[in-house]
Amino acid sequence: MIGWIQLALFIGVLALLTKPVGLYLYRVLTPEARVGLEPVFGGLERMFYKVVRVDPKREQDWKTYAFSMLAFSLVGMLLTYLILRLQHLLPLNPQGFGPLSHHLAFNTAASFTTNTNWQSYGGESTMSYFSQMVGLTLHNFTSAAVGIAIAAALVRGISRASAKTIGNFWVDLIRVSLYVLLPISLVFAVFLASQGMIQNFKPYETVQIVQDSSLDSTLASTQVIAQVRWHRK
Repeated sequence: MIGWIQLALFIGVLALLTKPVGLYLYRVLTPEARVGLEPVFGGLERMFYKVVRVDPKREQDWKTYAFSMLAFSLVGMLLTYLILRLQHLLPLNPQGFGPLSHHLAFNTAASFTTNTNWQSYGGESTMSYFSQMVGLTLHNFTSAAVGIAIAAALVRGISRASAKTIGNFWVDLIRVSLYVLLPISLVFAVFLASQGMIQNFKPYETVQIVQDSSLDSTLASTQVIAQVRWHRK
């Protein structure tokens, strides 16, 4: 019964969010429209246009759009591969992790670039802080933004039957990142911080759990009654 209630609640929330989120995404993916966050992120948007030398009013045909997407993804994948292979030489590696093997680095870079995030490793025992923050977290933004941009280009291609352009990849990428993904991440980060989520660059800690051995095994499996003592490695 609880499962059905959860399913109904999920579908209900999804239905309620569909129209307002859809309208917001429409404004984000329409460069001439305003989304309301321009006072906060408008300066960054204009700065990125200057960095990549893009005219936000100039659209691309499907070939140029596809080439831009593939070129951006290839550069991001190569950057992540190099970070993972050279993490032992990069900062923020207090555990002294060595470089990833070439096949694991390639698999990880390819999976995060394509937003499949296939993980055949233990992050805490394999990746340095730098590798996770710069090499992987970057793709949590860019690969999602690329996916949304491609979906928008597909919709434009269908709706513009006689048009020769489907938008500008760089504009879509920048606006989705700034006006959709970044605000969501900031709100969620503040929430996690308010709940006491730990985030620092210190070396790992060894946690020794001392549990009362007299507890019944069944009770111990359903309740956590432990005294935690922290020791630095």
